[in-house]
Amino acid sequence: MIGLLQRVTQARVEVGGEIVGSIGQGLLVLVCAERGDDVEQADRLLERLLNYRVFSDADGKMNLSLHDVRGGLLLVPQFTLAADTRKGNRPSFTPAAAPEEGRRLFEHLLQRARALHAPVACGRFGADMQVSLTNDGPVTIWLQVPAAGGGSSQ
Repeated sequence: MIGLLQRVTQARVEVGGEIVGSIGQGLLVLVCAERGDDVEQADRLLERLLNYRVFSDADGKMNLSLHDVRGGLLLVPQFTLAADTRKGNRPSFTPAAAPEEGRRLFEHLLQRARALHAPVACGRFGADMQVSLTNDGPVTIWLQVPAAGGGSSQ
């Protein structure tokens, strides 16, 4: 499972001109389930997102987690993170989980996030979304929790 996290001062997701999710300071995370992923990978990704130390402490060092700063978490499904770009000029998305499985894992991740943290907002699975953010730093980090069989090579 892939999470592209971005530390933000604010972020929001719109669908059809309607804001469906927004946060202030926190993490915007683009999320992708890959073939072979299961709830174990989703749970591990969430654990890492909530505890990853990417916020500055009083000394300006990245020593604080999302929990520590009580920041918002905006989860946005994005299957294109699994793109295989090794050949040609058109990406292949075969490494991504099938849509039904991707939706199931995203919903699981969202449900667990809401049980463990607040505030949590989200984009809409399968929708044409417009994502706006102010990246703080900028800080952008790729997190990947491989499937039990080894997962993607990225």
